[in-house]
Amino acid sequence: MSQSAGDLLVAPRSFRTRDYVAPISWPFWLIHLVAVVGVIRMGFSWKGLAVAVGLYYARMFFVCTAYHRYFSHRTFKTSRLFQFVLAFCAQTTAQKGALWWASHHRWHHKYSDQPQDVHSAKLRGFMYSHVGWILGNEWSATDYKRIGDLTQYPELRFLNHPAFCHLPAVAYFLTLYALGGSWLLMWGGFVSTVLLWHGTFTINSLSHMFGKRRYRTTDQSRNNWLLALVTLGEGWHNNHHHYQSSANQGFRWYEIDISYYLIKGLEALHLIWDVRKAPDHIVYGEQGDEELVEAA
Repeated sequence: MSQSAGDLLVAPRSFRTRDYVAPISWPFWLIHLVAVVGVIRMGFSWKGLAVAVGLYYARMFFVCTAYHRYFSHRTFKTSRLFQFVLAFCAQTTAQKGALWWASHHRWHHKYSDQPQDVHSAKLRGFMYSHVGWILGNEWSATDYKRIGDLTQYPELRFLNHPAFCHLPAVAYFLTLYALGGSWLLMWGGFVSTVLLWHGTFTINSLSHMFGKRRYRTTDQSRNNWLLALVTLGEGWHNNHHHYQSSANQGFRWYEIDISYYLIKGLEALHLIWDVRKAPDHIVYGEQGDEELVEAA
């Protein structure tokens, strides 16, 4: 087995140009280029933008609910079949396998804003925490020791294999082309995916830089209402780092958490169950003065 993320101790470092132009990063930048050139050649379209944003949010739900709240934190239970559906739909976002995603996120929580952290904006800067860490080789392996609860499922291991992890994304792109030709492929595929990548990555970068800190966590996690809207609830990041086991990240009634509302809908349909929620003694426990904490 190749070296896992758990075996690595990466020294903090900042943006280095050569890290972002290595051959391993070329597919990532190529998709950006296709999206930009495609919009220029086809011309801007409000209808196209609406399609891109609509499919952005449709797939953002699976990033939040599947990759994050289910596979990384197991905040609810589900059947083996629906577990596979969640993994497949999440991987239409081209963010690698669900096991890879969960292993790195669990590692991040263990070492958040410490030298071993996967993507610390505090220690390595915005660019590395936003995109740099995902482009290079240092975090390309899956730390299977950290996800023993998931590796027992061969279908998840298949979807996580480097040769197959992008099959759901390819199937998604091909479906768009079959339904709407190059126009739908461009707006619903390339443009939507680029937006979705950066929407997801804001939680790794901006949510540790801008916002308010309600709870005295050991890292720089912050609550940011704007990022919560952009990411269907993930922007309540200080809440999440305070209590990771909760399916809801918006702890107060006024903290909009659309992913959690949809999770409750899945629970009502009996597709998932045992949905965990932060108890009152956690929500109203030891807190910092969120009104006095300013953006970093």
